[in-house]
Amino acid sequence: MATPTNTRFAVAVHVLTYLASCAAVGRTRPVSSDELAGSTAVNPVHVRKVLGPLRTAGLVRSRPGAHGGWELAADPKTVNLAQVWQVLQGDDPVLGIHGPNPACPVGAGVQGALVDLDRRVAKAVLAELEGITLNDVLDDSGFDPAAHTQFLC
Repeated sequence: MATPTNTRFAVAVHVLTYLASCAAVGRTRPVSSDELAGSTAVNPVHVRKVLGPLRTAGLVRSRPGAHGGWELAADPKTVNLAQVWQVLQGDDPVLGIHGPNPACPVGAGVQGALVDLDRRVAKAVLAELEGITLNDVLDDSGFDPAAHTQFLC
């Protein structure tokens, strides 16, 4: 199976779930990009690039400064993954449609079929993600707030 090249959605869900776990244990200190990068195993710059649009959408908030960082700005029980997908994916093709040669009889016809297929796949993805909240992901991850009080520091 091919490795996906765009991991923004997965990183976003991971980071949002991490922020939800911090809130679940009562942590009041914001979470640094470095801490989030440590959990996601990606560069802190990438974490900030993913969080920027989520901040604009009102899902997270940031505090500047030496003791600043990121916090969840929405209730994890009401944020569904379709919202996260739409913030990051927008109307971009899901399937990575290419631009075929319009002079080719196959290329000219296959483009419309691929665009239609992409629309159907996008609708199916959104429909599936609408039924999953951040809280569901946190629960499915096996996170136990009582066992993770170190997040309070």
